[in-house]
Amino acid sequence: MVTRKSTELPPFLVMEVLEKAEAMQRQGDEIIHLEVGEPDFDTPVCIKEAAIRAIREGKTHYTHSLGILELREAIAESYHRQYGVPVHPDQILVTSGTSPAMLLLFMSLLEPGDEVILPNPYYACYPNYIRMVDGIPILVNVDEREGFQYRPEEIKARIGRKTKAILLNSPANPTGNVMPADRMRAIAELGPTIVSDEIYHGLVYEGKEHSILEYTSNAFVINGFSKRYAMTGWRLGYLIVPPPFIRALQKMHQNFFISANAFVQWAGIAALREAGADVEHMRSIYNTRRKYMIQEIRALGLGITVEPTGAFYVLANAKKLGKKSLDLAFDILDKAKVGCAPGIDFGSNAEGYLRFSYANSLGNIEEAMRRLRRYMANFA
Repeated sequence: MVTRKSTELPPFLVMEVLEKAEAMQRQGDEIIHLEVGEPDFDTPVCIKEAAIRAIREGKTHYTHSLGILELREAIAESYHRQYGVPVHPDQILVTSGTSPAMLLLFMSLLEPGDEVILPNPYYACYPNYIRMVDGIPILVNVDEREGFQYRPEEIKARIGRKTKAILLNSPANPTGNVMPADRMRAIAELGPTIVSDEIYHGLVYEGKEHSILEYTSNAFVINGFSKRYAMTGWRLGYLIVPPPFIRALQKMHQNFFISANAFVQWAGIAALREAGADVEHMRSIYNTRRKYMIQEIRALGLGITVEPTGAFYVLANAKKLGKKSLDLAFDILDKAKVGCAPGIDFGSNAEGYLRFSYANSLGNIEEAMRRLRRYMANFA
């Protein structure tokens, strides 16, 4: 008999749309994928060459459970260089992607019944990690008119004796919005531990992203290589953690995962130290796509009150179409052959919205918008 937790775990609806789209492709349909947040770029050559070199040099065995020291030093250097914050390599745990990092983080932080404050909308999987370790997500609605940004006073009103953490994600998925420095500082001063998901750092097109470590040391930072360096399939992430937590995290990582892949870790060093020009090239292209998509989605009559300035997503208000977002996403897939993510996947406050990813070529985005125009013209 399967467990209650596993049966109650909701599906990741973005993946449900993707899997239906792939089934349609196998039947001969030409689908344009705007549902998944995966860079369409190839991994930069310097990173691939570093991995090949590591394999040839026999770096194919278990590593230190925290990650190879050279990579942890490179991560610490990058945070000091970008944000001016001191990070010791022994505060860093390298993982096979950010997913195990998040699971281990909440396992180390939460006792049953402890609460974590989340924005609503949120990245779809956050509540599931929290519930899987018997924590309780506490949702704070954020408003489209304010760019889906937390208001510190509303967070403060939800803090109680069981509150263990406040989760931030900037640049954010699904909204693409970047949190201003003053608001981040105010949230850091509220008291509870901050969990800051910084996976989209490096993909900001107006203004500047900030790390929570600029404002408090009482924080966990989640980051990795998938988005910024087009390394989704490499599965390489990391945590920066307060020193009292590192030993517990290390022991869990030893038991459950042993270590991240050795040669992938060496590739991560090349990403941090050699791929800056490649990242800038990708960022520039994303920005061109972002501007075009915002213009075209508005021309479709869908709502974008505050333009997203980070990550590679646009969360568009589609309430005027009068359908539940999941039904609408599947209808668009069936009739327009365009994949998009239903807002309900990201929380009740995103119902009626659709998320479009511009991590696809400009040519494909242009064709998707033509299809959506035809769909909207025939919408009933």
